[in-house]
Amino acid sequence: MARLGSVRNRRARVLPGFGLTLGFTLTYLGLIVLLPFAALVWKTADLSWGEFLAKVTDPRVVASYRLSFGTALVAGLVNVVFGLVVAWVLVRYRFPGRRLIDAIVDLPFALPTAVSGIALTTLYAKTGWFGSVLDRFGIQGAFSPFGITVALAFVGFPFVVRTVQPALEDLEAELEDAAASLGATRLQIFLRVLLPSVLPALLTGFALSFARALGEYGSIVFIAGNQPMKTEITPLLIIVKLEQYDYAGATAIAVSLLAASFVLLFAINLLQAWSQRHHAA
Repeated sequence: MARLGSVRNRRARVLPGFGLTLGFTLTYLGLIVLLPFAALVWKTADLSWGEFLAKVTDPRVVASYRLSFGTALVAGLVNVVFGLVVAWVLVRYRFPGRRLIDAIVDLPFALPTAVSGIALTTLYAKTGWFGSVLDRFGIQGAFSPFGITVALAFVGFPFVVRTVQPALEDLEAELEDAAASLGATRLQIFLRVLLPSVLPALLTGFALSFARALGEYGSIVFIAGNQPMKTEITPLLIIVKLEQYDYAGATAIAVSLLAASFVLLFAINLLQAWSQRHHAA
């Protein structure tokens, strides 16, 4: 019996020791994640509080915040809706070409961002396939917030699908059949059975999609048009500040963007934890 316990203990500890692995984890995170953030904050400390506020509240900077956060939020919500539908189809149905569609979902991961940006700009420009159709209805595809939102939805879409898929695979179809046999409608089954089970995964996918969209640069710089106060995103404005050798201004904008992102992601994580506790109860 004691020998069986020791064997299980050895199986549980494939890597050598908690202390060593924890030390490696903290060292790696410190060098790769925390050190760059610390350097960013340290560079911003060269500014006085008044100078910092002046740089991060400049009308051009505020306009870029509004555009970046607004389009990232809309793109994330769009991905939540369509990502759930695509994940549902891939998990619950078997049809010819399913594996191909499943592979296409990961295409935004594989494509260089510049390639996707050029492709989307070609499609949504006034002379493009989609842009010419939108133009008939008075909608400007490329060089507008609409085009930026499309690009952000493109790059963030796989995050939602890949986080929702495992949750749907773990959801037993018998629960839906039982609810239907008790007289529940499709809407009731979705709201009371399906949605509570996948809501934490949906929130995680939204957070990942939103975070990716907020820092995206390569796929947007072509389709945005980069018009100050109109289609200039915050990451592009940071690049502009760096090209002007305004390093303090660039780091101030980056720190403010980073702080706002942390607050929003923290709020989403709290909502996710509440959803998991509510579902468990």
